[in-house]
Amino acid sequence: MVYNFFTSVFFLFFTISTTTPKHAETPVKTNNAEVNAVSETVSVYNTIRAHSLSMPKFECFQKAMNGFKKLKAEGKIKKDILTLIDFSQSSNTKRLWIIDMATNTVLYNTLVAHGRNSGDEFATAFSNVASSNKSSLGFYATGEIYQGKHGASLRLDGLEQGINSNARSRAVVMHAADYVTEGFIKAHKRLGRSQGCPALPPTLNKEVINLIKGKSCLFIYHPSQSYAASSKLLS
Repeated sequence: MVYNFFTSVFFLFFTISTTTPKHAETPVKTNNAEVNAVSETVSVYNTIRAHSLSMPKFECFQKAMNGFKKLKAEGKIKKDILTLIDFSQSSNTKRLWIIDMATNTVLYNTLVAHGRNSGDEFATAFSNVASSNKSSLGFYATGEIYQGKHGASLRLDGLEQGINSNARSRAVVMHAADYVTEGFIKAHKRLGRSQGCPALPPTLNKEVINLIKGKSCLFIYHPSQSYAASSKLLS
């Protein structure tokens, strides 16, 4: 009986340890209907090589991967590049990640701005409305590069109706901004803000947008209940 008891304990420990993401701070909770999908996501998450860079939170990555797989299957995105922006985090932190899903490698982790009417240090309000100066959540397909008032800029196409579908007409693009730097944070105690664009540091802008252009997946995350209820790509 003692042998059977310790065998059971060992089996339970092994099962839990192999289904918990190694980067996550808390265990993943699942139900029977989700266990296969979550196990696959945990497996991918655990094999991602971040090297000296940080990792996105598991919840953010899980939702991003769900949408990424659906959009790839539908042909709406073409590349194995996934860009994540976590607007639940402070704008003073590096809250943008670019992951090569073919090699499971974090390529970039950097600062990114949110819209001036979305919040100060933290983004809390989002909109799909023109001239709102707010960021929009959800899944995007990257478009083409053009030369605008900020130099080389990348057009974005929102893929979620009513959530970010006006991105192109609103001119929500990725571009360089001098207010997206560590120096600006030191001077102003927070990152600068855009008119709704996910603006990037000037030193990284060109190489980032050249990497992700041409129908790669961009996901802007926030634990917004209204977004979760409206999106068809999260589950």
